Amino acid sequence: MPQTHLQKAAASLESALYTVATPIGNLADITLRALAVLQRADLVCAEDTRVTARLLAAYGIQAKLVSVREHNERQMADKIAAALSDGLIVAQVSDAGTPAVCDPGARLAEHVRAAGFKVIPVPGASAVMAALSAAGVAESGFYFNGFLPPKTAARQKLFDTWLAAEYPVVMFETPHRIEAALSDMAAVFPARRLTLARELTKTFETFLSGTVAEIQTALREDANQTRGEMVLILHPAAPEKNATLPAEALRVLHLLAAELPTKQAAHLAAQITGESKKALYDAALAQKQG
Repeated sequence: MPQTHLQKAAASLESALYTVATPIGNLADITLRALAVLQRADLVCAEDTRVTARLLAAYGIQAKLVSVREHNERQMADKIAAALSDGLIVAQVSDAGTPAVCDPGARLAEHVRAAGFKVIPVPGASAVMAALSAAGVAESGFYFNGFLPPKTAARQKLFDTWLAAEYPVVMFETPHRIEAALSDMAAVFPARRLTLARELTKTFETFLSGTVAEIQTALREDANQTRGEMVLILHPAAPEKNATLPAEALRVLHLLAAELPTKQAAHLAAQITGESKKALYDAALAQKQG
């Protein structure tokens, strides 16, 4: 049965650029349609030809591989467009997951489409959706940020924008920056729930969930938890039990917000009045919008 579907999928292919999602770890997580495209492709554009060669070898596929990376993507786009003008089938893959999602591929797809050729997605494994599906996220909407900024100041500025977020935020982080990122996050979200999904679909897949401080402790106690590919899910803040602020707290907030940045005004108002920092922050935003 699978072979029949594979043959039908391969026979129906037309000349186009196919953006093919590949496994994020477990090689069995590849679709029949992806295999059909890779088998029929006249060219396979790969982020790293060595990584893609191992995937193709696992399924007995021989293909002509060309390197299309971030540094040569624009230059290779003309060559791919020329191949499509000759009626060839071209596949684009990244090392794992979907091309152009935190990986090269967007410029190539844009150029090919602008040149008048089809760009056809072949969906598959996703680290984002895999993490969300197992993290207990109840909200129907979420925000995907991609990789966090490498510098502390940029991270803190970004975190400030999520202080009042009513939706989960999904982000990627690297092992060598995870400790610094969590430290910055703990300063902004001391009580917020965080899920860290590590090495998804691989042998040492791990899910850690708790406050940011609890995740930090888990990483300090087991150095292995700082290794591998990581997805972070910052859960939305819990609804305030008492969303009504006293008039005096609002007056203090108004005076401070007139002279200070919103986050700092809310922080000082919370210290002065003893009210919720988040509720004060939300009120300050509402004042500015009003």
